[in-house]
Order: sequence, then C-alpha cells, then structure tokens
Amino acid sequence: MTPSLIDPNDPVERQNEKLLKIAESLMRRVEESTDASGAAYAQFQRAAMLEQEVRARTLELERALDLLNEPNARLAQANRETEAARSNLANAIETVQEGFALFNSDEELVMCNSRFGMHMPDIRSALVPGLTFTQYVELVSESQFLALPDSETPQQWAQKRMARHADEHVIFNARMIWNRWVQVSEHRTPDGGTVILQTDVTDIMRIERQERDRMLDDQARLIRATLEHIDQGLCIFDSKLRLVGWNKRASELLSQPAARFQMGAQFATLFNRFRADVTFNDEMSAADIEAWVSSDGNRPPLSFEIHRGRSHILSVFAQEMPDRGFVISFTDVTAERQAAQAIIESKEQLEQRVADRTEELARALKDAERANATKSRFVAAASHDLLQPLSAAKLYVSSLESTVEDDTARNVAHKAGSALGSVEHILEALLDISKLDSGQASVHVSAVPLGPMLMQFGDAFRPAAHAKGLDLRILPSAALVQSDATYLRRILQNLISNAIRYTDRGKVLVGVRRRGAHLVIEVHDTGPGIPEAARDTIFQEFQRLDAAASAAEGMGLGLAIVERACALLDHSLSLSSEEGRGSVFSVRVPLARAAGQAAPHPELPATGQSGDLHSLIALIIENEDNMRAALTMALETWGVQVLDCASEDEARTLLTEIGVSPDVIIADYQLDNGRMGTDAAQRLGVEFGSPPVCIISANRSVELSERCASEGFGLIHKPIDTNKLLHFLLNCTAHQDAAPSP
Repeated sequence: MTPSLIDPNDPVERQNEKLLKIAESLMRRVEESTDASGAAYAQFQRAAMLEQEVRARTLELERALDLLNEPNARLAQANRETEAARSNLANAIETVQEGFALFNSDEELVMCNSRFGMHMPDIRSALVPGLTFTQYVELVSESQFLALPDSETPQQWAQKRMARHADEHVIFNARMIWNRWVQVSEHRTPDGGTVILQTDVTDIMRIERQERDRMLDDQARLIRATLEHIDQGLCIFDSKLRLVGWNKRASELLSQPAARFQMGAQFATLFNRFRADVTFNDEMSAADIEAWVSSDGNRPPLSFEIHRGRSHILSVFAQEMPDRGFVISFTDVTAERQAAQAIIESKEQLEQRVADRTEELARALKDAERANATKSRFVAAASHDLLQPLSAAKLYVSSLESTVEDDTARNVAHKAGSALGSVEHILEALLDISKLDSGQASVHVSAVPLGPMLMQFGDAFRPAAHAKGLDLRILPSAALVQSDATYLRRILQNLISNAIRYTDRGKVLVGVRRRGAHLVIEVHDTGPGIPEAARDTIFQEFQRLDAAASAAEGMGLGLAIVERACALLDHSLSLSSEEGRGSVFSVRVPLARAAGQAAPHPELPATGQSGDLHSLIALIIENEDNMRAALTMALETWGVQVLDCASEDEARTLLTEIGVSPDVIIADYQLDNGRMGTDAAQRLGVEFGSPPVCIISANRSVELSERCASEGFGLIHKPIDTNKLLHFLLNCTAHQDAAPSP
C-alpha cells in the first residue's frame, strides 16, 4: 500500500491545509525545475490528481458530518425530554402533601421534596443528594425537635431506627416537640431502593387522645362507681407512693375519718395514722409492710390478716401494678373466721365423737374379725377333724364292700359309702365357703387349657347324666384362659353338677364362645328354669330351689361357692333363664395372653394300666391310728404288702432293720410335732431309691398343690377317694413292670 501524505484521522480543515501546501510546493518545484522534459508535466499531473482526491475526501467528510449531526440532534431532544420529565417528577413530588425522599440501592439520598424533614428545621439544610441513610438517621436522632422519652438516648433511638429499617415494611409514629406527631413509613422499590414518606398526624393523634381521655373519664367514673359499690376497701397508690384512688369502704373498715383519704396523700402518712389501732398476725409485721412498699425490686403479692379492735378481722391483700404503683384491698372476714372457728370447734367435737365411735367400731370389728377367724378356724379344724375319721370310715366301708360276699351286706356297705361321699361333698363345700368368706383363699393365676378340663368333666359327669336319661354334651375347646385352675375347675364342676341335678329330661350342653379378648364358658340345661324372684337368692348359702331335696343331694352351697370364686378371680358371672325352658349360666374368663403349657393338675398322676398289686410294697406314714389302720386294711384288701408307721423316724428304723426299699410311699401331710409328710417322703426317697410318693391331706391350698407338683408327688385330698388311691397304686405297678430288670 502506497503511504498517504494525508492522515485520514485529521480534521477536514487540517487535511485541506496539508493538500494546499503540497500543491503549492509541487507547483514551485515545477516552476523552478530546469528540466522541461516530461518529469515536470508528470509532477503537475500528480498535483492535479491530488487536488481531485482532496476534493473527494472533503465531500466524504461533509457527508459523515451530516450523519453525525442527526444522532446529536436526537440526543439533544432526548436530553430535553429527560430534563422535562425530571422537572415534572420534581414538580409532582413537590405537590405531594407529605415529606418524600428517595434513597437508591446504595442507601444514598437521590432526591426529596421541600416537606421532607419540615418538622426538623435544624437538619433540613443537610438533607441533600448523596446523604447516606445512616447519616440521615443520625441527623434525625440528634435533632432538637425530636421528643425522646427520658429513659432513651439519641444513640439508642438511632439503633432502634436502624433495626426497624431492616424490616420489609416499616411504619411508626415519631413524637416531635410542642406535642406534634409525624408518621414515618418506608417502602421498598424494585431495584432495592427505599422511599420514605413523612405524614403529619398531629390532628389525628389529638382527636384520638381526646377520645381516649373521654373514654378514660367515663371509665374513671365507672370505676369510681364500682369501687363504691363493692364490699372490699381499696386504696390505690402510684409509683411515688401517693394515694390516687380509694373508696369509702376503706375508711369504714379501717375506722378512719374519710377526710384523711385525700388525693396525693403519702402512704407513710396514712399507714402511721392507723397502725396503732390494728394488730398484725405472727407472719407479718408493720416493718415487713414498710419494707415491701419501699422495695426497689419486683414486689411479690402480699396476703395477711390484721385484727382491729377486739372482734374485727380484716384480710389484707397487696399487689404491685405494672407502673410500680400498688393496690391494697381490705376484706372483713370476721364472720368467716368466727364461722370457721365454730366449724373447727364442731369439727373437734365431731372428731372426738367419731374417734369414740371409731374406737367402738374398731372393738366391734375386732370382735367380729375374732369371731370370724374363730369360725374359720373352727370350720377348718372341725372339717379336718371330721375328714380324718371320715377318710377312715370310707376306707373301712370300701374294704368291707370288697370283702363281704352277702349281697345285702354289700348293698348296705355301698349305701354307707354313698352317704359318706355326700358328707364329704358337704364338708368340702363348707371348707370352700369358709376360705372365701375369711379372705384366706389364695389364687394362682396362669394359662389354663380348657380342653383337658372339659374332657375330665365329660368322663366324670356322663354316668350321672345317663343314669337320669339326660344327653350330656361337652363341646371340645383348645383355648387357653387366664385363671386359677383349681377354682375354675370348682366353678365349672358346681355349674355342671347343678345342671344335671335340677334337669329331669332333655340335655345339658357345655360350650365356649369367643368374645374379643375373653372367652365365655356357658352351661345350658333344659331344666325347670329359675323364677325372676329367686335369681338373687339362689347364690346365697343353703338356698335351693327344690326345698324337698335331701341333704345327700347338696346343701345349697354350690352356687354360693361359684359366685364367691368368680368374684375372687374377677370373672363375671351371669344368668339367663326362662321358666319351663331351662337356664344358662355363663362365666366370662380372659384369654391367656401368650400360649404356654399350663401346669398339670397336681392331684394325681395319669392312670396306668390295670395290674397285680400283690408284688407292691407300700410304706404308710400316718400319725392317726384309725386312719393308718383303715389305710392298711384297704391296701391289704387289694393285695398290697403294707409297712405302716406313725412317723418318719419309725419308718426309717423299720426299713433299715428289714433291709427293704418300698415301691411306693403314702404319707399324711401333717404329722406330729409340726413335721410335714412332704419333707419326710423327700428324705426317705433319697435314702431308699426314690419310690413314687402320694401325699394325703385335708389341706386344699394352692401352695401344697404346687409343692407336690414340683416334687412329682401325687396328691389325694381327704376324705380319700379309694378309686383315686387304687389308680395311683396301679400306675405305680405299671411303672414297676416297665422298669428294666437289674
């Protein structure tokens, strides 16, 4: 590219000036040149071309200037319009009747109108664009026209103002001097700026205050009327301990002239005027009250009593108010205290009478408990004493029945055994009633399977039902219930026995129904039904629907035992009956929470195969001679070889002397000198080969049953059931036969 003598970036005037100088220089060189050849002409030609280029460039520059002038004109027009809009905005803001200020996102003042800060002339000149918001707040806080509370400094006000500024929306009232008010509100702009509006709300505040004063005056009159109509005396003091409110009742209760109660009277003056006329109780003194009134901290409420004169008692209550003032109320409680004293005296007299009566009742209760305990001991002792000879009699009758050959004698022996069985049932019922009434009955609640129990009832009661021509149906069940096995057995046994006894034709049905977490055991019969009037009395002792029945058929104790046993186990008992169609007795028993193996019934081990008893050697330990002789006779009748002894020591001596180990031990539970048959059988079993043990006793406690079950002993209650004893011996024989030969 050929270098140009003209800089295109120079102004047009400068370029023209350079072109003229170049042309002039070229012309001068042409004129001065001695060479007239074509060189001069060439230079002239170049000068002419340069002049044309200058003219063309000049035209281009003029066109470029025209193009620049058009945007400049539009920019100038835009500037004029902006200035007009700014002027219009300023005029519009100026016409606003409120103080207006705009701060940008950098917290700097952009513009404000003349009314902004008009209530603070001392800072008005400092409100100029560029002022930061923090500086604005500091100016306002230090203005002499801002009225601050006595407890607040300008710095504290500024800190609170800046904290409020951080909120999204701000509006509050600022108090100026001369009782003027300005409402200040802040609004956020989309670009993060802040608009502040200041509104003079003095007139509104004055109207509100006037209305509030009017309402306060109305309230004051209402309060005054209320104070004068209440029965309490009231005195109200302000924070400077000056009297600002009271009622006439206060002067009456304190027995002070009404003229002494004047507005502004000091508490100390009033207190000193009546303190000599009153007496304080032990918990409060005049010094304590003065200390409470003059306390600088929070005053807790005071409540105490004072005595005026000989008979008047005033209850005083003092409480601090939010403005550090306090109110004291006086209540005449003379009548209440006199009534309370009369009540106390009456109460003391009544308590003395109650104490005397209680002592009498306690003696009567002790006598009743002593009589009841005596009765229970008598019944237990009498039953035990009767059970011993009864057991012997049953064993003698059983032996006689199995040995006599004459049918008439055998029939008499059988009837005698049945009579003794009836006596046995009556004694058992008396024992049960005695235990349940005396509170000595103990229960052992566990998971009890109903299936085996119902099967045993079927085996036990089916012969009696068939003998009467009744259809006895006991539905099977695999349920587990939470109950005491012994008492549950006794409850169901009595209900089934009653159903069979009082049903002449038809059937007896025993079944269970599931009811949520409970099982309802029902005994249905097709008997005569129970009249409505008799449904409460049948559960009492010695009450029977069939009054003509003999004692051998029961003494009316079965349902009494059922009711007491159900109450003891917390099993609900219900009765549904219809005369001529039958009755339903229901026992509601809770289901066992978890399946488990219930403890086996401890009375007897399982019955074994029938076998020969002639090879069986039985050791009998019984301290009663008649009972021991009857047991020996019964066992020898069955072919058992018997070693009878009265004590453990006698048995040990006999076995050691003859060198024989017994095949079975039958021991009475209660031996002489407080010794127990269970302990004797355990010790002898260890010494002589651990033979099977059967305990016989009139004790029907759960503890004995559990002890026998844990030791693996059989248990037969007195009077002895010979069938159970025979089954026990047969079972021992079966085990003996199954044992391997040495």
